[in-house]
Amino acid sequence: MNKLMIVVPAYNEEEALPKTLTVLDGILTDLIDKQKIDSKSRIVIVNDGSADKTWEIIENTAKSNPHITGVNFSRNFGHQNALVAGLTAARDYGDIFITIDADLQDDVNAIYEMVDENAKGFDVVYGARNSRETDSAFKRGTADMFYGLMGKLGVEMVPNAADYRLMSQRAVDHLLSFKEHNLFLRGVVPRVGFPSTVVYYARKEREEGTSKYPLTKMITFAWDGITSFSVAPMRFILVAGILSLLVSVGMVIYALYQQISGQTVEGWTSLMVSLWLIGGFQMIGLAIIGEYIGKIFNEVKSRPRFIIQDNLLSDQDFDDKQVNTQPISHSEAHKHDELN
Repeated sequence: MNKLMIVVPAYNEEEALPKTLTVLDGILTDLIDKQKIDSKSRIVIVNDGSADKTWEIIENTAKSNPHITGVNFSRNFGHQNALVAGLTAARDYGDIFITIDADLQDDVNAIYEMVDENAKGFDVVYGARNSRETDSAFKRGTADMFYGLMGKLGVEMVPNAADYRLMSQRAVDHLLSFKEHNLFLRGVVPRVGFPSTVVYYARKEREEGTSKYPLTKMITFAWDGITSFSVAPMRFILVAGILSLLVSVGMVIYALYQQISGQTVEGWTSLMVSLWLIGGFQMIGLAIIGEYIGKIFNEVKSRPRFIIQDNLLSDQDFDDKQVNTQPISHSEAHKHDELN
């Protein structure tokens, strides 16, 4: 039977985590009892540099429950890096991997169907929302706009699917071979390929704690996704420049006509408008180009994407497989073709 590793990123989740661990442990135990997964399956909590008691809860729970384990970052590295770190740390211990957030908004019962779909031969099983009724009208509209825009830019994504998914070991191996630091997993995972399917579920409201994705962070996340997969914003600058040039040519022709016809036109207003218009386009263009240069700057530095300070997986019994028992740092993970 396959060993299932459920990877859960957690950042300041001391309020939600106790219930999350209880619910996920119930699902894991039930799957083991039904002999759908191996008894050495685990729930791997990734503490993303939390400032509260998140890591303390993980450590204490792991001492009393062999299904619970975790890794602890040296500082906050971000949600996407936490997912990659969890997969990196758990890769040698599992056969199939599920990633899910700690807020219990994703329906954990979909895990049963994901495991069943994997048994049918699917390497990747996406969890996707069947509706957005729990979202505000603004959030629904912006989400639809984002997925529509990404589709037009040629980015392959599963609509209404976040980071709730199952992946086989070979799919995880290839995912970890992607080298970019500016990861947008919702767009990267479909590029891995392999047979895939979708499991639909109803998303719930957060039960405990507060959302870690306010509007500003969501906008930043969407912008990272666009600039990580497409050069369309830079092409937009070219189109805007051409349009500005055509407008300028039209203004010149109009000014000459007015001069020849003897109609004096005071050009101060049109001149100022033109200057502000062109200046605005230039500043937007420089900002977009600077965004791409900044991404190149971050890539060429090749700094660690994450640093694992504590790894409880290394203290647990997996004697039926030969594994590296030392805590995994990102530099060591490079030996497995993982992200650097």
